[in-house]
Amino acid sequence: MKVVKYLFALWAGVLIYASLSVVFGALGLSAYSQLEKERQKQEANIENLKLINQELEGSMNSLLYDKDTLAVFARGQGYATRQERFIRIVGLGGEPLNKNSAGGVVIAADPQYIPDRTLRIIAVCTGLTILICMAAFDAMRSIRER
Repeated sequence: MKVVKYLFALWAGVLIYASLSVVFGALGLSAYSQLEKERQKQEANIENLKLINQELEGSMNSLLYDKDTLAVFARGQGYATRQERFIRIVGLGGEPLNKNSAGGVVIAADPQYIPDRTLRIIAVCTGLTILICMAAFDAMRSIRER
């Protein structure tokens, strides 16, 4: 019966390692939930990029097929026909009116997890602590019986 009791320390260490690994390990639940959040962030970015793409395609089609839109865009960029003249006023800024954004870069963050080596150290220390406590209790019991 004493051997089985001391094997409990080994089983406790294995159980603690397995449970910590499932929750906090590299492939654990914590890392999975972090990756799930990153996936949702990437999906939201993809939807945003799709909207920007639709807007840019609409602008491109307008510039390709509508001469009035092309003329307005050219005037906004500082171009004119031969009959037109521009008067430039210094100090008002000469920035182009149309500022299209092509979207932003969303970089996925690596999931944070506890390294496997640390989990093993925790499990071994816990198992050794249980083993030492059991040995101490058995030693105290044997001393009392004498």
